[in-house]
Amino acid sequence: MSPHAIASPREASAQDPSGPLLQVDQLHAHYGKSHILHGVTFDVKQGEVVSLLGRNGSGRSTTMKALMGLVPPTGGSVHLQGRALTGHRPYTICRAGLAYVPEEREVFTNLTVDENLRMGEQSSVPGAVRWTTEQMFDYFPRLKERRNTKAGSLSGGEQQMLTICRSLLGNPLVLLIDEPTEGLAPKIVAAVGECIRDMHRRGVSVVLVEQKLAIALKVSTRVCVMGHGRIVFEGTPEALLADEQLLADWLAV
Repeated sequence: MSPHAIASPREASAQDPSGPLLQVDQLHAHYGKSHILHGVTFDVKQGEVVSLLGRNGSGRSTTMKALMGLVPPTGGSVHLQGRALTGHRPYTICRAGLAYVPEEREVFTNLTVDENLRMGEQSSVPGAVRWTTEQMFDYFPRLKERRNTKAGSLSGGEQQMLTICRSLLGNPLVLLIDEPTEGLAPKIVAAVGECIRDMHRRGVSVVLVEQKLAIALKVSTRVCVMGHGRIVFEGTPEALLADEQLLADWLAV
């Protein structure tokens, strides 16, 4: 097997089918000499929306990048369907069923909306929900209106819609979304929230980084609060809201 290939289901270690789809165990990451992630541990089950909450600098975005291999982990492990992802290149991780919507809304500026969407298409891995371009246009009709427009001329909100749709068309098992509503108009924020809720209804697993607490609690089945590069709380949105001291210590501005 190629050193960059990920084990097939038959080659992967045995896993309980009812167990977690994505497992993150004792994940560490550095930027140079700066130790950013200190043993981050959480899991995501089939169809869950798990939000990573915390103040700026708590390690949420670095966690997402480490899961995708964009920041090489310096310790710990990441498994998807029982397959080890740690140490693999981002394109290999993507083909295994993990997709990433970055905060920076990276689009191919010289390509049209249609061409950007086609760039995201790939064959689905076993167990993944399949998506079509028409479904994307149902979520975000504005993209259909602008399907022949170069992506570089889209508004920030339109680019965010496009990035989410392009990632979904890769038919991922788990979608990582980093700050999807940052700087967006309320109407677009509502559309993004409805898209995430529909992913949940259709059985897509989502890991969400979202600064707006009200939105995160509305769409999440479970939340993890991060502080100083660690998970300091994991539980339901209701349990988080009931813990006033935790909210004050780790989430209050």
